Amino acid sequence: MTANSTVPDLADPRGTVSDEVLVELSRRTPERFGEIYDRYVSDIHAYLGRRLGPQAADDLTAEVFLAAFRKRETFDPRRGAVRPWLYGFAGNVIALHRRAELRRLAALQRSAGGDDAWEHSHEDGVLTRVDAVSAQGRLAAELLALSDGDRDVLLLSALGELSHEEVAKALDIPYGTVGSRLSRVRRKLRAALGGVNPLRGGSDE
Repeated sequence: MTANSTVPDLADPRGTVSDEVLVELSRRTPERFGEIYDRYVSDIHAYLGRRLGPQAADDLTAEVFLAAFRKRETFDPRRGAVRPWLYGFAGNVIALHRRAELRRLAALQRSAGGDDAWEHSHEDGVLTRVDAVSAQGRLAAELLALSDGDRDVLLLSALGELSHEEVAKALDIPYGTVGSRLSRVRRKLRAALGGVNPLRGGSDE
């Protein structure tokens, strides 16, 4: 590590190059960014699929990594890790396709009575955390009614499995805002679902 470097020479005990160092290396050797892609493409694709559907995920996953690649010079490891940084780009892509997400939730709400709709729902990352399967239609309706900001915080936490700190970095909002939004949304969903915890095992901390 040079005296002027802002990226630590980090590696895990097996000698694997850290995410942060890979992004730094990719500025001089662009093909190294492919290693970031390989590490996170499955996670990003799954997250987009649950939010927008599998076909959209196939089309849009590449957009997320292309945007990150183009912005790699702006990545600052002092502001957070690579994983939430990538989810921030995923959030930007979802925002551009917000109508598609709302259509999916509305369709899920309408089809909630059928077992097949439950089994094949692409929102199952959230919905299977609902203890009462019969509540899925109400949950879809409540998700549809949330503000974009509240929905993004909830689904980054539930579907992306990001920590509060990672959600804050992904959305570029204060850490405390994440906790307050999640607490508010969870209380609202519990009330709508008759006391059922919409994120079984989740914490409001």
